Amino acid sequence: MNEFATNVRKELGQRRDLSNKRLVKAELKGYLLTILSNEFSTESEYNINRFSKLLSNIGYNDFSISIKGKKYTIKLKSEIDLLKEEITDIEEKKAFVRGAFLGAGTITDPQKGYHLEMVFNNDENAKDIKEILNDNEIISNIIRRESKYLTYIDDGENIVNFLAFIGANKSVLEFEDTRVYKEVRNKVNRIVNYETANMNKTITSSVKQIEDIKFIKSKKQFEKLPTKEQELAQVRLNNPNASLKELGELLSTPISKSGVNHRMQNISKFAEDLRKNKE
Repeated sequence: MNEFATNVRKELGQRRDLSNKRLVKAELKGYLLTILSNEFSTESEYNINRFSKLLSNIGYNDFSISIKGKKYTIKLKSEIDLLKEEITDIEEKKAFVRGAFLGAGTITDPQKGYHLEMVFNNDENAKDIKEILNDNEIISNIIRRESKYLTYIDDGENIVNFLAFIGANKSVLEFEDTRVYKEVRNKVNRIVNYETANMNKTITSSVKQIEDIKFIKSKKQFEKLPTKEQELAQVRLNNPNASLKELGELLSTPISKSGVNHRMQNISKFAEDLRKNKE
């Protein structure tokens, strides 16, 4: 489990909202959707503590907790009939989804990507969660993986809305900080890559232009260029790293980038004609 996922479970596991029996039952029902054979296992001590507190809060104490390696397991020794309980208002729905996430949810470290999912044993449970989320403008989807059904979200904004929905407000801020940082970093990288590409393009063009001008001079044909092309050629030789726009500004009568490009094409064509004649 990544550090961010651990922090989300820690935050949810330490919520102090167990006085409302109605919400306790709704959250517990979410947990129960995700377990088989009356057992729930997790590597999160906060998660196992949360589940055990929910059970105790409704007066259910017929369970045992075991630890094997890093895994904590709660075994329910008798039936809990909560699945028929009605989930009515929005706060109950939030608690219900929170329980389902704690029971069978995972979330990717936002530094690496945006993905959250909850795993269910049947499509009905997956659809129930999806319906609640979609009703609250949190877009999710369902996919089947072997014999399991996953309700998943793979969009940063919807994951933020999901975390806020289940009450993981500190995690929302952490996720958003990471997301903003990533977006700024990606934007800077795009700008740098764009500028680097333009610089490489400018350098490549400059090298070709200088080669053409030097070739024309080596054939003692420079004076046959039109006067304006001669001036531009000399400015290019004196300013090998300048852009077309900058070259235009350095001429005795400044011209636009497109004007410089047009004159450079004339120089290039003149050089190519000389090379052909040489052949």
